[in-house]
Amino acid sequence: MGKHLMFGGVDVVELAERFGTPLYVTDEQRLRENFRRFKNAFSSVDSEIYYAVKANGNLAVLRILAQEGAGADVFSGGELYLARLAGIPASKILFNGNSKSDEELELAVLSGVCVSVDSFDELYALSEIAKRLGRDVEIAFRVNPDISPETHPKIATGLRESKFGIPYEEVLDAYKEAKQLEIEGGIRVCGIHCHIGSQILDVSVFKEATEKMMALVESLNEHGIELEFVDLGGGLGIPYKKDEPAPTPEDLAAQILPAFKGAKLKRRPKLILEPGRYIVGNTTILITRVNAVKRAAKHFVAVDAGFNLLIRPVLYDAYHEVAVANKIDEPPAGTYTIVGPICESGDILAKDRRLPKVERGDIIAIFDAGAYGFAMSSQYNGRPRCAEILVNNGEAEVIRRRETYDDLLKNQVVPPRLL
Repeated sequence: MGKHLMFGGVDVVELAERFGTPLYVTDEQRLRENFRRFKNAFSSVDSEIYYAVKANGNLAVLRILAQEGAGADVFSGGELYLARLAGIPASKILFNGNSKSDEELELAVLSGVCVSVDSFDELYALSEIAKRLGRDVEIAFRVNPDISPETHPKIATGLRESKFGIPYEEVLDAYKEAKQLEIEGGIRVCGIHCHIGSQILDVSVFKEATEKMMALVESLNEHGIELEFVDLGGGLGIPYKKDEPAPTPEDLAAQILPAFKGAKLKRRPKLILEPGRYIVGNTTILITRVNAVKRAAKHFVAVDAGFNLLIRPVLYDAYHEVAVANKIDEPPAGTYTIVGPICESGDILAKDRRLPKVERGDIIAIFDAGAYGFAMSSQYNGRPRCAEILVNNGEAEVIRRRETYDDLLKNQVVPPRLL
């Protein structure tokens, strides 16, 4: 029998036998190490790391990060609920988003979190809600800095045509309007916020973003508006391919900190960063069992996980390394395309990969699946979602139970007339 893939000190094949497949597996120690490295990279200034909950909202993951001192960048009422449940204090949560409902704005006010305001409409709505509730709400404005990073267009969020943020040239007017509302009560201006995209590998673009944002902060200072924090978002990319060069948090800090420290201000605000992918991306693998091997136009390997569990390859043409976990020491024997069980021709997880001979029953590991993996999963084709496992120094614990067919019916109601 060949050697098996080990992950977090645990035999991946044994996990597949014990818990079934498909299965997400997360390494707790790697998660903690990633957060600490990012935090340490910016320790020379007053800074906070607000984990982007959208990347992976598992409660155990959030609890680990809360223990490490993380704040949270949330994009919905549900993410706010999870962050608070995990123990992240309201004072370290930023409620982000371009289309918040009145219900979500009310939740933000009652929860005491800071709101990143995305439009004038939202500013006025939030002001009215806060006054009605008799509360003050801290705000920042999300700025659209008109910066184009080299990344997939669907995850570039700082372009002029992006749906996110207030246009750069209108931001000063937004703050002046907010300061007028502040006089009436309900609104308290605290910070400024931007986010230029995700999976960014050329970190020089962060220097440009920081310079533009700090120029805005200086301008606001000249108008008597002093901010408590500057949130420069996240977006640091990770290496999805073997030997792919990728920047480090230290590389990111080298681009951001000189411009941040160099701004001419009466007092330096706190710096906030919002990493998501860097914190969780490489902490997790998706393991899946081979149902069939078929030679047709390509040499297809059909597995029991599809884009219902990992949509990134279909949505972004994303690349993930794969390995045959029960034959980890065997040399390549053929070129295979790994496909899922979903009734869509685009359900392809990995194209044309050199692998050991693949046979029915083998276990395939898909790497770097911690960010936007389970978080973007669905029950499409009537497939219950898989379990999630946390491994820590050789021990394994369930952090999400596998769904059953009964879960497909949850919250569905059949009118009595149809019974």
